[in-house]
Amino acid sequence: MAAIDTPFPMAQRRYSGVLEWIATADHKKIGIMYTYAGFFFFLIGGLLALGIRTQIMGANNSFLTADAYDQFFTMHGTTMIFLFVMPVWTGLGNYIVPLMLGARDMAFPKLNALSLWLFIAGAIVVESGFLLGGAANAGWYSYVPLTSKQFSPTHGQDFWLIGLTITGFASIFGALNFIVTIFALRAPGLTFHRLPLFVWANLVTSFLLVFAMPFLTVAGVLLLFDRLGGTAFFDVAQGADPLLWQFMFWFFGHPEVYILILPGFGVVSEILPVFSRKPIFGYKMIAYSSVAIGFLSFSVFVHHMFTAGLDPALQWFFMASTMLIAVPTGVKIFSWLGTIWGGSIRYTTAMLFSLGFIATFTLGGLSGMFLGNVPTDIQLQDTYYVVAHIHYVLFAGAAMLIFAALYYWMPKMSGRLLDEKLGQIHFFLTFIGMNLAFYPMHQLGLDGQPRRTYHYPQSPEWELLNLIATIGSYILALGVLTFMWNFFVSVVLNQGKRAGADPWEGDTLEWATASPPPEHNFDEIPVVHGARPLKEAAPHQAS
Repeated sequence: MAAIDTPFPMAQRRYSGVLEWIATADHKKIGIMYTYAGFFFFLIGGLLALGIRTQIMGANNSFLTADAYDQFFTMHGTTMIFLFVMPVWTGLGNYIVPLMLGARDMAFPKLNALSLWLFIAGAIVVESGFLLGGAANAGWYSYVPLTSKQFSPTHGQDFWLIGLTITGFASIFGALNFIVTIFALRAPGLTFHRLPLFVWANLVTSFLLVFAMPFLTVAGVLLLFDRLGGTAFFDVAQGADPLLWQFMFWFFGHPEVYILILPGFGVVSEILPVFSRKPIFGYKMIAYSSVAIGFLSFSVFVHHMFTAGLDPALQWFFMASTMLIAVPTGVKIFSWLGTIWGGSIRYTTAMLFSLGFIATFTLGGLSGMFLGNVPTDIQLQDTYYVVAHIHYVLFAGAAMLIFAALYYWMPKMSGRLLDEKLGQIHFFLTFIGMNLAFYPMHQLGLDGQPRRTYHYPQSPEWELLNLIATIGSYILALGVLTFMWNFFVSVVLNQGKRAGADPWEGDTLEWATASPPPEHNFDEIPVVHGARPLKEAAPHQAS
């Protein structure tokens, strides 16, 4: 579909300084603010994680009280999922997707700005419990009755529910904007079978948000009514179904896993061919497998509830569907391996993070297959094996690929290259720290250490592996500090090498404009003649 666009955006009232950013509807500025905000909350979530690891480094530590520990692990999961990964992917999507489409902005710029400020407002409300009597302490999944006034008497849980409701609306509005933008503002010749795979990933992610996020939003509002209005939607003592919250939460919660990692799949699908100097292997298989994952993600959510007393026939169905969803994910992994096979590989930092992701994410997927098996899951449920699995999936599939994306697209966003030597140090600290932090948790789970316990005086034999995991978490933190220094010197102080329009010799349309792009992105809307538009460009363009 040809882009419906004017030669230049309509004139808008001009501001300067801070007001220019507050009042902006430019997708690039909005993308940068989303990314900065998400990274700020990443630092908060990381500090909470270090507090958790410091507490359980020893069998009977007293670094945190039991209640503080509950708040820390609840807000760590909440912050990393809702306030770091989701907004950073939204920010990078905001900046890059219109450029990849050859568009001048998102379809609804003002709605885009509204989404950003709703997210920031909701994030502040979520975290405000720390300053107003105590944060939420019932886990990032907020199971009832742990969320009742009896077990969670402070207003921290109320702030959690209100804040996530606000950020939920921000996510839904943003997702609708992405969908319309991708369908309506593609450059001439940019058919769906020529779309960059990062755009495909964002399209599927947006549909998942539109269909899954309302379940969490509605469930949160009903739970808020229970806490503040005296209703009994989830009160088992008054006849409510004890599994209602779990069904509503996990119907959102498992698609949420793919909301967090599908954009990363798109990132690695862009990076590997560029630094292997080959076209992507199995383009259509990767694109269609993303769609398959989107559909199947709604059919596996009950595998989080295998110990909840469900009918065995239902358990076996969801065990089979869990095994099935591994197929499209495996298709992607083999396509990525086919891309790098025989390629002329350049080991840039972005490429290293992408290759590290393939190795670690595959391990996380294998442990997930064990947890998707009913008899095995019953034995491992609520142990540290589950913690190991989710971190191998989400840290590899989200955090590592966010860093890959930043090293890859930061030159486009800032006009400056990040330092590659510091980047490689960052990668190796991250890769080593991640495996030290999370791999021992598999054995801890097999040895029976339960999740969500703040000390274990009865089992001092767990101390050594917990000490190793804690050392790994501090190495991860050192890697983050290395990245921050790299960013500060290269981008903030403008000491990084100038990037030019296309420093990586990329194939997609974002590399066809200046770095950073002008406000209107393209002087002329490009015409696309193939899946690799910069390699197959015709000598003429259409305005």
